[in-house]
Amino acid sequence: MFASVALLILIQISGVPVVPVTVTSRSPTVEVHELSDAELSCEFKTERETNPRIEWKKIDKDVSFVFYEGSFIGPFQGRADIDGATVRLRRVTQADAGKYRCEVSAVADSVKLGETNVTLTVLVPPQTPSCDVPSSALTGSKVELRCRDQHSIPPAKYTWFKDNRALPIHQPNATYTVNEFTGVLTFQTVSRADTGQYHCEAKNRVGPAKSCPGTLMLVDDLNLAAVISGALLLCLLLLLCAFGVCYAHRHGYFSRHRGSQHSGYSHPPKEPQDFKHTQSFML
Repeated sequence: MFASVALLILIQISGVPVVPVTVTSRSPTVEVHELSDAELSCEFKTERETNPRIEWKKIDKDVSFVFYEGSFIGPFQGRADIDGATVRLRRVTQADAGKYRCEVSAVADSVKLGETNVTLTVLVPPQTPSCDVPSSALTGSKVELRCRDQHSIPPAKYTWFKDNRALPIHQPNATYTVNEFTGVLTFQTVSRADTGQYHCEAKNRVGPAKSCPGTLMLVDDLNLAAVISGALLLCLLLLLCAFGVCYAHRHGYFSRHRGSQHSGYSHPPKEPQDFKHTQSFML
């Protein structure tokens, strides 16, 4: 260590410029479509080292090797190439997305390690979203319609349609609200005018928009007459049951029933009178 420091001071005194190992990337952020090729750029310069050691790592929750001791590791074997320190991945998938680190070790340099990071994003076009539309609702109630595409990258934005007409997100005096980022269409107090066929469209900048099939939502008024009639019928049945219990209790049905049960087990059977007389005569 002291020899390296002394050498560095000597070089500086002699006027020779010192350029320790430096590592850079032409594209620190890379975006490619799924199943296409991705180039992870890594360029380096060394001070004196002529044979630096190059390593690539993937930085997730854990750190794993991509390129180590001259070979690609694990799932990168057979589908990656290296040119200098730049790596090219073939037919990338979502499993390849993430942060990568290029490390260059130069033992003969005053600064022995340089590194740079490259973030790979794998773009996915919209998929057919899943839509949750109730088939019926009561006027005045709160109703939510939901739409979600869990696979598109970047995340999709959503548009709701009623009877094949787009519902504007910012509509003055609208009876609904639309969250284009979560895909939720909310009616705070739904009315019969909201009856119709609804479907949702998911879109991002990667590919064509995709829609779910339309679903008919019917909004009906609350039938107060039927509710009142049902409540009255239930009260009548409860009154009849209570009257029957009181009637049976007043006429002693429950007490006689309990008495018959006790008499069957409390007293032993009586002996016939003729048998007792026969015994007295014999004595």
